[in-house]
Amino acid sequence: MAANIHLEVVTPEKIVVSEEAQIVASPGSMGEFGVLSGHTPFLTTLKTGMIRYTDASGKENYVFVSGGFAEALPGKVTVLAESAEKSNDIDVKRAKEAFERAEKRLAEDRTREDIDFARARASLERATVRIRVAGIN
Repeated sequence: MAANIHLEVVTPEKIVVSEEAQIVASPGSMGEFGVLSGHTPFLTTLKTGMIRYTDASGKENYVFVSGGFAEALPGKVTVLAESAEKSNDIDVKRAKEAFERAEKRLAEDRTREDIDFARARASLERATVRIRVAGIN
């Protein structure tokens, strides 16, 4: 059996995950990447998406992440995220409400200057991923 790696997912407010993992898959800005023990070191930016990892006992776990950076070292993966939530910590009702608000904003007249459509699209993306991650468990 291959050695485990240590995974840490940290936001400005808290440590979301700090545990041993068999494998970690993350949403890099250039595409999803996976890390096993002994991986070549690298640093990358992250996009909004889902971190999937198998813990030391073999259980699949999921974490929502909204942007940030990831550093992979031979024995550790560190994620510094703008925001992150474990799948069982996601407030699905709140995420659905955010989804509906963003959809409504995006349906508005595109000539209105008081609506930031880029921000609404980003909000819709975050809500969509949160709902998907929460629905996995």
